[in-house]
Amino acid sequence: MFVQVDLRSTPPIVSLEESADTKQFHVAVVGGSDAGLVYGALVDAAAGRLEGEDAWITVDAVRRMASGRVGPEWDDDFAAMLEFARGKGWLDEAGHAIKAHVEWPG
Repeated sequence: MFVQVDLRSTPPIVSLEESADTKQFHVAVVGGSDAGLVYGALVDAAAGRLEGEDAWITVDAVRRMASGRVGPEWDDDFAAMLEFARGKGWLDEAGHAIKAHVEWPG
């Protein structure tokens, strides 16, 4: 799954794509490369924040955006993803946000 930040819209749209795939996680930006707009879009959507080269996406936001779009097994799969992320240092100490690589348009 990945969080998409679409800068082609005003205001930008933040969405969760490929939500059933818990084996990958990143942020994909489309429609521009303005870091300020991406930061603002993530904050305005209560999804997280941009920090340096990465984004921190809240666990609550992922759950909220996945709601109604995934099957009952998703909760267990997502929990396993979070444990994997914790082991790699990609989950903040409180367990509230996931570190994600940001893919910018090329």
